[in-house]
Amino acid sequence: MLWSIVKIVVFLALVVAVTFAASYLLELEGGVRIAMAGVELNLTPLKAVILLALLVLGIWVLLKLASLLIAVLKFINGDETAISRYFDRNRQEKGYRALTEGMMALASGEGNVAMARAARAERYLKKPELTNLITAQAAEMSGNRVKAEEVYKRLLQDDRTRFVGVRGILRQKLADGDTDTALKLAETAFGLKPAHAEVQDTLLKLQTSKEDWAGARATLNAKLKHGTVPRDLHKRREAVLALSEARDIASEGLDIKAREAAIEANRLSPHLIPAAVMAARSYIEQDKPRYASRVILKAWGAQPHPDLAAAFAAIAPDETPKARLARFAKLFKAQPDHRESKLVEAELHIAAEDFPAARRAVGELAQNDPDARILTIMAAVERGEGASDAVVRGWLARALTSPRGPQWICENCQHIHVDWAPACENCQAFDTLEWKSPPISEMVSPTGVEMLPLIVGALEDQTAQPVDSDDAAKQASAKDADTVVDAEVIEDASASDEVINPDEKAALKTDK
Repeated sequence: MLWSIVKIVVFLALVVAVTFAASYLLELEGGVRIAMAGVELNLTPLKAVILLALLVLGIWVLLKLASLLIAVLKFINGDETAISRYFDRNRQEKGYRALTEGMMALASGEGNVAMARAARAERYLKKPELTNLITAQAAEMSGNRVKAEEVYKRLLQDDRTRFVGVRGILRQKLADGDTDTALKLAETAFGLKPAHAEVQDTLLKLQTSKEDWAGARATLNAKLKHGTVPRDLHKRREAVLALSEARDIASEGLDIKAREAAIEANRLSPHLIPAAVMAARSYIEQDKPRYASRVILKAWGAQPHPDLAAAFAAIAPDETPKARLARFAKLFKAQPDHRESKLVEAELHIAAEDFPAARRAVGELAQNDPDARILTIMAAVERGEGASDAVVRGWLARALTSPRGPQWICENCQHIHVDWAPACENCQAFDTLEWKSPPISEMVSPTGVEMLPLIVGALEDQTAQPVDSDDAAKQASAKDADTVVDAEVIEDASASDEVINPDEKAALKTDK
């Protein structure tokens, strides 16, 4: 509608301009005098302009006739397509002009205009391999997915445009969530163009979401072959796939094959924590503690992790707390300043009932970098040193509102996972989980939980005031319940890494 109004306005403007120019030439004095071969012509300004326009038109007609004459002569000399090329030349010019306008409209976000120009270009050019692509993309831009899919299916009929058609339908199926059909289309597109980076990534993502680890490894090797993934990243991701395959094999009860796959995953990427843990436990099952220790020490040197400490403890599950402390010294020496080393050491000292040493191991973490685990350890230390109930409860209350510490977080969508996985359970991105602390958001608690340390202290002060027998009985019951809760929280913190034995944890459950 707007375009029609613009054309009408332009037409009226041209009519007005021509009328004004004609009236101006009629009123203009003088003229043009032409004398040639004894013939003299006197023309008014208006007639001179008309004669000039006719002259230009005549020259253009002569040139066209000359071109037609040349085409006829070529046809007579044996060029059978000379005349058809002459008449098609004008159609091609119009067609390419419409094609150019369609591409510009597509780049400008005008989907309907682009489809109209593509249809016009198709009438002149008869080249669907060019016009169908613009039509399909313009239809997608306009929200006409039925039209887009129809055009993409037409592109499948030509070998030159088959890949474009498959890729277009693939994107539509992904948008619809039809991953089964999308996987088949991705495999077809990969077969047509195995070096296409986007198709490789899409196929790898779909294969990992379907737990097709063998197919994903083949795709990953193709990415390495065609140079779309660095070699070091390829080794890590191949280790991730090998570890995932080992987990599936273990779930099927094939322990020997699972152990071999886990050890292979650890060999490919010694710093991959889940692979190191699974490989270490495989060596433990084979009664090879030295190999298990070597695997854990190497991974701990790259990045300490609670699962590594738990696997290291599993090498000698029946040792005494003091013996465990002595054996873990090698682990702490690899990363002496890391927070995980300090926390595991503190937990071991608590198990050995050496509470001052546990406090020294925690150091300034409780003030500079507190989280729920650190604060719960401090509560256990205070309980072990005989601090009052108010102090212990204050540490536990702070733990309720403190960050949970490092967790498995997707680098792509920041989704937090309970356990490591090869692909993010939220965005399905492959190999994006990283062990780190989530960002702390500043927020006000509507429940007033941040006041718990003060409230606990106030309640403790009230216990010293005289009360009647019924109130005393209620307070005693509440106190016993709090004691159980405090002991359970301390036990949960100590058991987070599976470093302390059950018998050793019992020493922490001290009655008030």
